[in-house]
Amino acid sequence: MDTATRATTLLELHHTGTTLVLPNVWDAWSARSVADAGFTALSIGSHPLADSRGQGDNEDMSIDDALDGVRRICSAVPDVPVTADMEAGYGAAPAELVERLLEAGAVGLNIEDTVHSEGGRMRSVAEHADYIGGLRQAADAAGVDLVVNARTDVFLKKDRFEDPVGEAVARLRGCEEAGARCVYPVGVPDAATLQAVLDAVSGPVNVIANPRTGSAAGSLEDLQVMGVHRVTFGPKLMQELAQDLVTLVAPWR
Repeated sequence: MDTATRATTLLELHHTGTTLVLPNVWDAWSARSVADAGFTALSIGSHPLADSRGQGDNEDMSIDDALDGVRRICSAVPDVPVTADMEAGYGAAPAELVERLLEAGAVGLNIEDTVHSEGGRMRSVAEHADYIGGLRQAADAAGVDLVVNARTDVFLKKDRFEDPVGEAVARLRGCEEAGARCVYPVGVPDAATLQAVLDAVSGPVNVIANPRTGSAAGSLEDLQVMGVHRVTFGPKLMQELAQDLVTLVAPWR
């Protein structure tokens, strides 16, 4: 599968009428393992990738570090579409980020509105939408259906906003209008809030879940009934496996 075909495949998987689950992987081994389990597409989480490298999340890795990880994972599963969490873009201009990401083999990316390299400030509604729009324009110019997933951290920082739901919706709508192909209200606190977001936007919505305990809005079945298009695990798959690893080796101490 070439890059353009993988990108179109990933985009189409967001519109099948079935919730797309993209387990977050962090290295070649985890990617191959998840692909062998039958998943048709994967996501790379910045947090577990950084942990696997002995580095920190929140852009403690450089863009070169992150793309090195992306390249190794994509090379391990060449026929599986992969989307990568690129945090806030690592300070790269949209066109540069798209060019380098595609070269590394990924056909989707997650971009958040917290700029860690600038003291953790949040981009404004317009600024985040402009960055997302730049990514979409660069992808279109390259002739690739890059799946841009626009994330907002409003619910992680809800004390900053009088109306967190309204603020999140404004940001997600702005990103949709700019060309995002999926939106991600990370940290959505409950089913009612998630439903309000689903009702307010027009395209696919990503929800984070724990592979053992589900999401704050319910189980996979609950999310399917609500019409959630996409589920990812963030760092939670690695964190759950770490507990299993401790349990497995502890008797041999």
